[in-house]
Amino acid sequence: MVTIKEVSELAGVSQATVSRVMNNSDKVTDKTRAAVEHAMQQLGYRPNSIAQSLASNRSNSVGVLVSELIGPFYGPMMAGIEHELRQAHKHVIIAAGHSSEADELESIEFLISRRCDALILHVEAVSDEYLINLCRGSLPVILLNRHIEEIADHCISLNNKIGGYLATYELILQGHRKIACITGPMWKIDAKDRFVGYQQALNEAGIPVQQDLVVEGDFNELSGNVGMGKLLQQHPDLTAVFCSNDQMASGAIDQLRQQGRSIPEQVSIIGYDDATFAYYLYPKLSTVHYPVKDMGEMAAHWVLSKVYQLKIRSLKLVFEPYLVLRDSIATQS
Repeated sequence: MVTIKEVSELAGVSQATVSRVMNNSDKVTDKTRAAVEHAMQQLGYRPNSIAQSLASNRSNSVGVLVSELIGPFYGPMMAGIEHELRQAHKHVIIAAGHSSEADELESIEFLISRRCDALILHVEAVSDEYLINLCRGSLPVILLNRHIEEIADHCISLNNKIGGYLATYELILQGHRKIACITGPMWKIDAKDRFVGYQQALNEAGIPVQQDLVVEGDFNELSGNVGMGKLLQQHPDLTAVFCSNDQMASGAIDQLRQQGRSIPEQVSIIGYDDATFAYYLYPKLSTVHYPVKDMGEMAAHWVLSKVYQLKIRSLKLVFEPYLVLRDSIATQS
């Protein structure tokens, strides 16, 4: 088995320098790094990651917990995290929580047991109290898409109230007055906040909030399809719908087509997230942009700064959504 001593002798440097190269230290010149890496390649040296971890008290891995491993939302989030960490020679260990308190707790314990240097958590079911205690422990933790005032410096969030408001206000601006809403699961804070924004826009315009114009969905296509069917049955004269995510909007569009409604001539529709597929729907879906990839990257930057002491230009904890107007909204005469 090739040793660090043999690598150092071939490269003409000390064993400490070889160790610094393996730990990606910025105290090594490019020339020295190249010499060490060339020696390692020549000798076929494979660093013992377990020994490195014990020596440095770092595993160079970051635990990432998301609600699901499928769908157009979580992919960009995980891609953003992984790309930024990989650039810094760190790796991710990914687990899913399935919006279940038991599953989230089990996954967090699993990631801790893997000696992750930090945790990036997108959790929905565990309590604020649990997360406050976790963030105040010795393991660095950053939360995605959740804001808890007591640990605000551990939270990266989106202003979803503004997002719901912007979507609804745009429909009002185009002359719509009978505006329905297909919400996400109302026990989820992001779904609740988007609905609050919807209500606020209607209230400011002097339009009463009608509970029978509101249907609760589950952020999946089928619930948007079924919800749209219920709304049309009760209110065949509605002219616009705000869907709390693009997946439900795509289901709603399918239901409108099944019932022979033209979009946007008869019914305008706006989504939320600005998922990649929104551009390719017909008509192209107007939506609220959710910078989920940017937020994932920022979570990685937080870890790189707080845990690995890498220089990061700036850390941004609160993101703002914005409208992306395409072809699914028409002016109501």
